[in-house]
Amino acid sequence: MAPSTPGSAQRKQPVTIGKFYTDHAGQLGLRLVAGAEGLNRPIQEPTVNRPGLVLAGFTKYYAFRRIQVIGNAEFCFLKSIEAEERVKRYHHLLKVRIPGIIFSRNLSPDRLLLKAADRYHVPIFRSPQITMKLINLATMAMETMFAPSGSEYGSMVDILGVGVIVRGESGIGKSECVLALIERGYSLVSDDITRVTLLDGRDIIGTSPEITKHFMEVRGIGLINVAEMFGVRAIRHEQRVDLVVTLKLWDHVPDVDRVGMEDQHVKILGTEVPHIVIPVRPGRDIARLVEVAALQTKLKQSGRNSAREFNERLIAKMTGKQSL
Repeated sequence: MAPSTPGSAQRKQPVTIGKFYTDHAGQLGLRLVAGAEGLNRPIQEPTVNRPGLVLAGFTKYYAFRRIQVIGNAEFCFLKSIEAEERVKRYHHLLKVRIPGIIFSRNLSPDRLLLKAADRYHVPIFRSPQITMKLINLATMAMETMFAPSGSEYGSMVDILGVGVIVRGESGIGKSECVLALIERGYSLVSDDITRVTLLDGRDIIGTSPEITKHFMEVRGIGLINVAEMFGVRAIRHEQRVDLVVTLKLWDHVPDVDRVGMEDQHVKILGTEVPHIVIPVRPGRDIARLVEVAALQTKLKQSGRNSAREFNERLIAKMTGKQSL
């Protein structure tokens, strides 16, 4: 598996309505009914718009950069006006470069709109979802598609809900460490390369590249299918990144942290993530140390910090506020 530069961000390709359709047709129940030639249209804003005011003739604040959703209210309004006037409203709706239109509740667009959509090359879809559920699902899907993403050179494992990326130089034992953690009942997220996505500007979600999902490379053995070997409990599709552990040879770590008073961080997609360096040398149970580091992180997330508690106890004893 080819290495990747740690923390490398990938340039985002424009999100098109065709990509949205391909990735989320199943979830949203989308069916293309017109305007197939316009599937390369970009979605410029990751949300949706209900074009009721535009259909009523007010176009000043038309959010045309978004996917347009037509629900029961807009549909009934269109049915209430004459065909000639309806054509004019469709012209106002389609003449700007909107990404596409989705009809909720499996509502059927009339032939006038279908004809206009083919002429303007605007994709028209139908969905069985009720309007508000369709809007919520489509918005969440687009937030993921528009979120900053990249890749980290390292294997990721879920340890009791704590997402840990284990990284280090080639051959230092990352995969062997993760394999030992899987044998202890934890779950693999990704081996060697971890895809990361920043959601809501706060949470970094790690997952595996599609081609390597569920597989691990173990030196001397080759590729293994973790799901088939250890069962479905041993895999996880995605997990929030809570900790980064870097494995380094003992001689390459000049100052080994003995207390852990100062928290270290590393930036992923511009967001700071807790970071621990674990020195490696023969005889050390690295998997156990990574497990303890994850549990320590979980304690810190709950507001407990062993190093600070020990320091406070030591200061209290030195100042005479605590008896021997």
